[in-house]
Amino acid sequence: MAEHLDLHTVGDLLHHYPRRYAERGELTRLADLPLDEHVTVVAQVAKAAMKTFNHGKGVRLEVVVTDGSGSLTLVFFGRGAYAREKELIPGRRGMFAGKVSVFNRTRQLLHPDYELLDKESGADAAESFAGRLLPIYPACKQFQSWKLTKALDTLLDLFEAQGWQNIVDPLPPALREGRGLTELADAFRKVHRPASKADIEDARSRLKWDEAFVLQVALARRRHADGQLPAVARKPAAGGLLDAFDAKLPFTLTEGQTKVSAEIFDDLATEHPMHRLLQGEVGSGKTMVALRAMLGVVDAGGQAAMLAPTEVLAQQHHRSITEMMGELAEGGLLGGADQGTKVVLLTGSMGAAARRHALLDLVTGEAGIVIGTHALIEDKVRFHDLGLVVVDEQHRFGVEQRDALRSKGKQPPHLLVMTATPIPRTVAMTVFGDLETSVLDQLPAGRSPIATHVVPAKDKPHFLARAWERVREEVAGGHQAYVVCPRIGDEEDTTASARKTTSGQEEPTAEDLAEKRPPLAVVDIAAQLGRGPLSGLRVEVLHGRMQPDAKDDVMRRFAAGEVDVLVATTVIEVGVNVPNATAMVIMDADRFGVSQLHQLRGRVGRGSAPGLCLLVSEMPEGSPARSRLTAVAGTLDGFELSRIDLEQRREGDVLGQAQSGVRSSLRMLTVIDDEEVIAAAREEAAAVVAADPELERLPELRTALDALLDKERERYLEKG
Repeated sequence: MAEHLDLHTVGDLLHHYPRRYAERGELTRLADLPLDEHVTVVAQVAKAAMKTFNHGKGVRLEVVVTDGSGSLTLVFFGRGAYAREKELIPGRRGMFAGKVSVFNRTRQLLHPDYELLDKESGADAAESFAGRLLPIYPACKQFQSWKLTKALDTLLDLFEAQGWQNIVDPLPPALREGRGLTELADAFRKVHRPASKADIEDARSRLKWDEAFVLQVALARRRHADGQLPAVARKPAAGGLLDAFDAKLPFTLTEGQTKVSAEIFDDLATEHPMHRLLQGEVGSGKTMVALRAMLGVVDAGGQAAMLAPTEVLAQQHHRSITEMMGELAEGGLLGGADQGTKVVLLTGSMGAAARRHALLDLVTGEAGIVIGTHALIEDKVRFHDLGLVVVDEQHRFGVEQRDALRSKGKQPPHLLVMTATPIPRTVAMTVFGDLETSVLDQLPAGRSPIATHVVPAKDKPHFLARAWERVREEVAGGHQAYVVCPRIGDEEDTTASARKTTSGQEEPTAEDLAEKRPPLAVVDIAAQLGRGPLSGLRVEVLHGRMQPDAKDDVMRRFAAGEVDVLVATTVIEVGVNVPNATAMVIMDADRFGVSQLHQLRGRVGRGSAPGLCLLVSEMPEGSPARSRLTAVAGTLDGFELSRIDLEQRREGDVLGQAQSGVRSSLRMLTVIDDEEVIAAAREEAAAVVAADPELERLPELRTALDALLDKERERYLEKG
């Protein structure tokens, strides 16, 4: 079990819950069995026949089982076939487990493991089966579902004999009774040996609460500990840099920007470090909010650092911030404003002299604002008085990196984390539960809507030809366009990126063929477009493997309007701001995630002209990949799309990634569906931790917490 199912302890096995339950007479639709997956089915033998092959030298037993919805053939070769022929006679019912394959257009299980449910000798088995719902566990080839059932039966009998005295219940009794939740021992009994569907519901409600509550207590303790740390309160001085900046703004802030700014300035004015997550739709003006916070901190005598995930983005931020600030960004320079400050850029590819200069400005305090990449985290970097750290696109930074930058302050600096990937409320509460959340969901005035369409390149090639005509039209109208591809294209081996297709002997589907082809590449597509549909236009490429200077040069010329079409990888996904770019064509759009497509689309329509985004795909209509693209084309609401994205991906991925790659602790809880449980657990957890931060009066909860927070998770939460 440890080797194949990652179950190491009695506790792991107790928490290995059934995936579903089979009822006697229930129809598990054999017709819908997934190919190439390991399945367990409950079915009845319809017929069995022994056949010979290879001129009578070989024998095979073919058994057809049915569940009323469809049939499945079980195939056994060799001598063992005779013993099975005696057992698998028509009318017998059993559980059969194996990997589904196809032969002669018939679905089959080759040498499946099975357990008969009504052998004459096993009257007990038949009775126990007839008397209850049959748990079907997540299993694998080496360890079938019914072996797990047997192991759990042994375990539950043992616990029953001991009166369940070894079970530690993490929920405080008052909470359990107040919420009308069943006892933990009872929940284990009901989930593994349910007498009715009501039992299963009961058990699930209780076990979901355990997961939600223990996780929220961990996060509440983290928030509580952060609240105890000292920090320097940073209140902007009147008539300083921030006021001067606001006075020269050519527009008024949106209502959302004003509200979120007020929340941030309230946090900055306290003597405990701010920990705030700023979520904003693509183009909602997060950078403006962050810049005002940074200026406020400089006014209060501190320094602010902004950490960006890529050099392209760091350079872009530096450019846009110095442009927005004008002479206020030239503090101490001739022609600079009196109350100005220096804004420096620090990246890994800077020349030695420029780098030395930037480091000196930081240590003397001459530079109030620094914008950089991971280079900011290096040991050599010293600040005069770091007061605020702004992390852009948080999901690209490890906690260790945030932590290293935080340790640069004399006291812990305030922290503002920004993301343009909208996160559903429940995920924010679960993954970023140690951060307070602000949301910007209003677009600044003058932003244009973006029209999105799916271009089915395979079914309707003329649609793709029309897409390139549209790009030419945009360029003819004085605008620019992006073409995005999933791959760079100068890799040694492209076969690795071709995805595996269905095995078995049936014809590959259109979907399989589209998936098997390697993803389209920037280098190839740029050459084809330059020679073909976009000949005569100024086409350039941009990707992560180019030299930093070359990347910056291309971006600068694109921003200046000297390039018509930029063929790029997702390096343009975040923060790139060229208001004159109005069209985007995303090749092999089905190879990108929903949130990523939404991010990419946000690069167009940033000026007054309407934006156009075309999602090109060879996937057939009706396939899951196409329905995903249709969802993206159907709404500009990032929060709605993030829900769709999460529903289509396994939750464990979301949490596993956030919890530093450790196995997700969630077995029963689903982040999207159990919003109410998570919100209620968060409230209860906050109350428990406020009353007893060390959980001295709740030793059982403490034990459960220690089990959840193994070394790795503990370190993750410590680092924030």
